[in-house]
Amino acid sequence: MVARGWREGLYARDMTDTDCLFCRIVAGEIPGDTVAETDTVLAFRDVSPKAPVHVLVIPKTHSPNVATLAASQPALLAEMAAVAQGVADAECGGEFRWIFNTGATAGQSVFHVHGHVIGGQDLGWSPA
Repeated sequence: MVARGWREGLYARDMTDTDCLFCRIVAGEIPGDTVAETDTVLAFRDVSPKAPVHVLVIPKTHSPNVATLAASQPALLAEMAAVAQGVADAECGGEFRWIFNTGATAGQSVFHVHGHVIGGQDLGWSPA
């Protein structure tokens, strides 16, 4: 069940594309350490890595969270998954964890959907 207001963006901050850090990286206004790119997806290294491999995979178009993207553009989410797998294949033997934080209390700090590709070490579980 979808929480009331989810699709209306009530869980995202009021943010235009020009206010969004990741939209500015896509536009080339802010540098990013690009790892992979397609016409619609960008992958770049996290500036505060939590593992030897920590890459963010984002759509080039703004969407506030993974649930919204899955509902509105499932093919784009599938392309993000393919890019995440390609990054993991190239950087950590194909084994990785793909984490999405949705909402501030879940740890989302940039309200542009992004999946964290985490790998390069034994990850365990605690809870991320």
